Amino acid sequence: MTTEEIKLNVEKALDEIRPFLESDGGNISLIDIEDNKHVKVRLEGACVGCSVNQMTLKAGVETTIKKYAPQIETVVNIA
Repeated sequence: MTTEEIKLNVEKALDEIRPFLESDGGNISLIDIEDNKHVKVRLEGACVGCSVNQMTLKAGVETTIKKYAPQIETVVNIA
């Protein structure tokens, strides 16, 4: 899978997640993908100060991204 295909798949995953975050006043942006394995995202809006954002990141975001792009190994939130 090419870098561009991986990026498109990660964006598809974020598009699936985004409505749930927006319903709580938040959002998410793709910042970078390193070595086609490590995704950096930024949680925005209400998600920034949310105490469950690390759980959301692991349980929802990472799981969904890996569904679309199984080669992804890590997903981290950068402030």
